[in-house]
Amino acid sequence: MSLEQAELLLQKYFGYPTFRSGQKKIIESILAGHNTMGIMPTGGGKSICYQIPALMFPGITLVVSPLISLMKDQVDGLKELGIPATYINSSLSAEQIDQRIIRLKQGKYKLLYLAPERLDSHRFQTIFESLPIYFVTIDEAHCISQWGHDFRPSYRSMADMILKLPRRPIIAALTATATSDVREDIASLMKIPPSHIFSTKLRRENLSFYVRHEENRSEFIQNYLRQNEGKTGIIYCATRKETDQLHALLAGAGFSVAKYHGGMSEEERNRAQEQFSYDQIQTIIATNAFGMGIDKSNVRFVIHYNMPRNLECYYQEAGRAGRDGEKSECILLFSPQDIPTQRYLITHSDMTPERKTYELNKLQKMINYCHAGGCLQKEIVSYFGEKETTTCGTCGNCRNQAGDLSDITIEAQKIFSCIKRMQERFGLTIISKVLRGSKSKRVMEWDLHKLSTYGILSEYTEKEILGLCKRLAAEGYISLAYEGGMSFPIAKLTNKAIEVLKGMRPVRIRLDHDQSLHSEPKRSHGLFEELRQLRKTLSEQEQLPPYMIFGDSTLKEMCRRLPLTEEAIRSISGVGERKYKKYGLAFLEAIRQYAQTHNLSPETDPAASASSDKEPSHLVTYHLYVQGKTIDEIAAERGLVRSTVEDHLLRAGLEGMDLSWDDFIPPRWEKLIMQKIAELGAHKLRPIKDALPPEVDYMAIKAAIAKRELLSPTAK
Repeated sequence: MSLEQAELLLQKYFGYPTFRSGQKKIIESILAGHNTMGIMPTGGGKSICYQIPALMFPGITLVVSPLISLMKDQVDGLKELGIPATYINSSLSAEQIDQRIIRLKQGKYKLLYLAPERLDSHRFQTIFESLPIYFVTIDEAHCISQWGHDFRPSYRSMADMILKLPRRPIIAALTATATSDVREDIASLMKIPPSHIFSTKLRRENLSFYVRHEENRSEFIQNYLRQNEGKTGIIYCATRKETDQLHALLAGAGFSVAKYHGGMSEEERNRAQEQFSYDQIQTIIATNAFGMGIDKSNVRFVIHYNMPRNLECYYQEAGRAGRDGEKSECILLFSPQDIPTQRYLITHSDMTPERKTYELNKLQKMINYCHAGGCLQKEIVSYFGEKETTTCGTCGNCRNQAGDLSDITIEAQKIFSCIKRMQERFGLTIISKVLRGSKSKRVMEWDLHKLSTYGILSEYTEKEILGLCKRLAAEGYISLAYEGGMSFPIAKLTNKAIEVLKGMRPVRIRLDHDQSLHSEPKRSHGLFEELRQLRKTLSEQEQLPPYMIFGDSTLKEMCRRLPLTEEAIRSISGVGERKYKKYGLAFLEAIRQYAQTHNLSPETDPAASASSDKEPSHLVTYHLYVQGKTIDEIAAERGLVRSTVEDHLLRAGLEGMDLSWDDFIPPRWEKLIMQKIAELGAHKLRPIKDALPPEVDYMAIKAAIAKRELLSPTAK
């Protein structure tokens, strides 16, 4: 089995001419018969790494997956490509499961998707001993490791069972992120040699990271939402209570929001997710229960209302922004009160003492991130063991380069000297009290006031000293670690600090944390909101999703260029002849009224004009489609997810571009799809999907709605 044969299958089934470099190494290792680990960020193409080998290997490929909805999506996608696949999970009846097992034994399927819990039952263990399982893929493999942020005992016991099969299969363990501890744990358990562990670049170029200190968090969020009207986002809260409170506050202030957490009914959660997926709300406020399986590509911001307990959780949740490759923001609102909350949740959990210490140390690294002065992207990828030599240039710290470096070598030496004289046995709070010259009970009882370093930073407040100590810890001068069941981290000096004490290294840092975030020009905020509301009204009247009226980029261009004539608005990208006839006059009138009320004239800024001359993204996609490229090829070439490419093509079709609708709407189902759209309305996709056969996907439904819209009398 060669890579050349694999590439022929890639072209045949997926339409890609060649593998990405990361995929190539993983597939070569698997085809050579080696147990293999692949660490690739979201959108990196992990699925192809096992789907292609599955077509080449004899027998059955077992795919262990943690989420029912993701299993079904994967199987539906493979069936559309002509690849025989199935799944077994709790959504099926006993009779359906029996039928699928019979077909598996008959060799009717090449891939079987299964939840790890299934492998715990004696019945399934017996069945799998008789099936020709040649290759096993473990998706979300970090769940295997006891050191992973989402450890599941069922994954670990499943791994043991796989290794005990009569014929030991080839194993592939795939995940989006893994620290060195997690990698080593997975590799040890699954017998994967270091030479067959492959990792691709974790850095996300389109994401800008920010940490905001000591904000009035609710006020910040309200201001941010006002300044970013029309942008879709997620706000994560640590608890259900905070989720409810923030939702009530924002909804009461008139913001378009929904909430999602485990305390809500399934119907309430599904409703919130539907509102979010179809842009019926701007922002969803949620606990970490929200996010798994969410493939919404146009999330422009993710705000963490509370600090997560580790960087794995944070990067996974923040990474749900910008899946379409467009610039997006990830903002963490840090408050010192978050630390004892997270510490309490860890120390009062049912984890073993060893695991608690491990989690507390990961929490400390999360705290260090919040106080870091360097590039935040570098901080994240280095946490996962990836070396990055360049700064991102877009995070809050990289942008905050205006202030001069402050030389705090003397202050640092005093702090390090104090830690040394306290024999590296205390935490930063007590150290700060000693440096300030506090007369607190503990300082006096422990005779710390007798140290020569007592009060040597008395010109600073205790809070300022503590903040400076945390910053030095984030910069790698002080090591903070939990030891021997301690409820707080012990401060110790690193080699960098020793060099400072010896006069071999200066300490220069930027102390200003005031970071400015991107926002649209204020002039356009009011108009954009008016146009967005107009679009919403029209979408309800026409029973169409809002993007089928005009996309956000079209509304933003209207705000920027302020077209006041028919000719001017027709030149806006996304309007076109057909759209102008149906909707153009309503938007033109709204723009004219706004311009008159606010005494505005059309945009004449050369930079804005140059920007408007750039070919719109959806037309770039359309031109690639006209050249004969498949949706998957376009997605790979442009670095977009499939759903974004599909939406681009539908938008082009609605603007009058020539599309072959049969490419998107299966001819045998078109009449039924149109019938259900007429019965149920086109404003919500899920009821239509539920009323149709499982093989009819969302793209077929959206394409049918678009075709129906084009054929309607008012569109001609």
